[in-house]
Amino acid sequence: MSRFDEEALNWDTPAKIDRAENIADAINSKIALSPKMAAFEYGAGTGLLSFALKDKLGPIILADVSEGMLDVLQEKIQNRNIGDMTAVNLDLTVDPLPEERFDIVYTMMTLHHIKDTEQILSKFYKLLNPGGFLCVADLDKEDGSFHGKEVDDVHRGFDRQKLSDLAKSIGFSHINISTAYRLEHEINDAGDTAIFLIFLMTAQKEAEK
Repeated sequence: MSRFDEEALNWDTPAKIDRAENIADAINSKIALSPKMAAFEYGAGTGLLSFALKDKLGPIILADVSEGMLDVLQEKIQNRNIGDMTAVNLDLTVDPLPEERFDIVYTMMTLHHIKDTEQILSKFYKLLNPGGFLCVADLDKEDGSFHGKEVDDVHRGFDRQKLSDLAKSIGFSHINISTAYRLEHEINDAGDTAIFLIFLMTAQKEAEK
């Protein structure tokens, strides 16, 4: 059982809901969202970001690899009788791409958990319809304090320029990176906290000519 499976039942704290709502506002400020847009969230967890965006989007597929998170997400979808949100167990690092293509792909605080950044951004590019949008919200480059310096299986945030250059090399254009949220996060057992910046990168797949 993963850490995320264990934490799923207690994941939706006021702080995490506030973070998701602020990032949703940031996405909405950068992209003209529409109920005609088919959406895909990767690393959806309990769906906080998609629930904050759903009224402005069309059907949403929410993918995660944690069964615990997916169980909570599915229960939320059923309890609210939502017909156009679908939870799926999908690991894009090893599983085939789904057949569907989307007008917007978004992910929140997931990229730093994925070892091969270039591979996953390329998968996102392939999932998009021509002219579709990618939105990535994640940590700015940090010293390892966020997860603890002994944790070595995550990226310690991202350098904005390097991430932008990588997205451009894959084929994305109209790349913009801005600060979406200031996160106060506990950094040790003594309860000390620090502020971490969460950026939002938006990018677009070239439209067909």
